[in-house]
Amino acid sequence: MGVPGMSEAEAPDRLARTISEEGGIAVRVVVGTGLVREAARRHRTSPTATTALGRAMLGSLLLAAGGKSGESVQLQWKGDGPLRGVVAAADDTGRVRGYVGVPRVHPPRVDGELDVHNAVGAGVLTVVRQRPGQQPYTGVVQIVTGTIAQDLTHYLAESEQSHTAIGLGVQEADGGGVSAAAGYLVLALPGASPEEVDRVEQNVQATPNPSELVADGLDASGLAGRLLDGLGQRELHTNPVAFHCGCDARRVASAVRLLGREEIERTVAAEETLEVNCQFCAENYRVGGDELRSLLEEA
Repeated sequence: MGVPGMSEAEAPDRLARTISEEGGIAVRVVVGTGLVREAARRHRTSPTATTALGRAMLGSLLLAAGGKSGESVQLQWKGDGPLRGVVAAADDTGRVRGYVGVPRVHPPRVDGELDVHNAVGAGVLTVVRQRPGQQPYTGVVQIVTGTIAQDLTHYLAESEQSHTAIGLGVQEADGGGVSAAAGYLVLALPGASPEEVDRVEQNVQATPNPSELVADGLDASGLAGRLLDGLGQRELHTNPVAFHCGCDARRVASAVRLLGREEIERTVAAEETLEVNCQFCAENYRVGGDELRSLLEEA
């Protein structure tokens, strides 16, 4: 039995990176249909929330892919719209997770399109880059549209002085769900020739929403080639990407310890069970009885 919205030969979730033959243009492409579906399943998101969250997760993967080894990136849209915020975090190995404040928010469509703009609302976008052995770097800009891709382009221009173009898309499947999810980041590197910049700008303008291309059968490598049409490309590097959360019983125990000895003793005496929910993956953990007594012994 098939999965609604899934084609027989669906492009795998992958991230591809390459640069133009002359070395002036860098391209990163991500196909993440499966990981966006997994996030939507876990958080039970509405179509609008799925689109906002999916775009944010794809964007975080694209930003993390340009960092140094071991770097991670967290993006947070804190807007006044009914979603009450969008958060996504990714690392350079292709692992990503995320959540929205109110998963079932689904404003009326505008001209038939999902209204991500008003669902996110006005506010600030915060980008935190965590580098091994260094203090986190935090950049904050105003949300310019709330549609995710333009906000990230604005952030990179304002805070990191990067000349970039970003495209992010999550396409609804007939009858609900996600039929395709993909994105790209095109970056003009120092020393890029005017001819290279002009050509890649033409390519970007001529490129439909990346999720549409993936729904039609294009994979990450094919999308990278389309963006670099006429510019050639050097070696293409690819790696798998996936929804992944690092929460586990050990981390949950650490969180419970923060309640303090007195609260844990009260819970044990009342023979109650603590329920801990991970915001990023919606996994529920139950801690009680012997586990709480063990935490008291370790304290």
